[in-house]
Amino acid sequence: MPTSTPNARHPAVDRLHRAINDHDVEAVVACFAVDYRNDTPAHPTRSFTGRDQLRRNWRRILAAVPDLRARLLESHADGDIAWAEWDWSGTRADETPLRMRGVTVLGVDADTVAWARFYMEPVDADGMDVDAAVLAQVGPQ
Repeated sequence: MPTSTPNARHPAVDRLHRAINDHDVEAVVACFAVDYRNDTPAHPTRSFTGRDQLRRNWRRILAAVPDLRARLLESHADGDIAWAEWDWSGTRADETPLRMRGVTVLGVDADTVAWARFYMEPVDADGMDVDAAVLAQVGPQ
């Protein structure tokens, strides 16, 4: 049974953070188990299993956003569960900015991520205010 160290950062999260900022696709992939499972609850058709898809994703991301920077805002682990709050930013090849923020909930072992629930979303800095957003989601009374 894993030992519990509440509020400690997990080494796999730190490795992933470094690998992303080093723009090292193979180092990113090495942070994950061979049978890694990614669940994207808000977009279930984007969920996948395996390192092959993970590698394709990160090759495309790092090629399309050559100056990508990942900031790890917070990260905590307790036993075999860790979470990380991220802020990713950079400039796409077409010169438009990329900004994503969110949380990943991770199933971790000694040094790899076995599964994740991925809650990263594009930042909508110029979007609707809270009243308009609630109205858009639930409709008028």
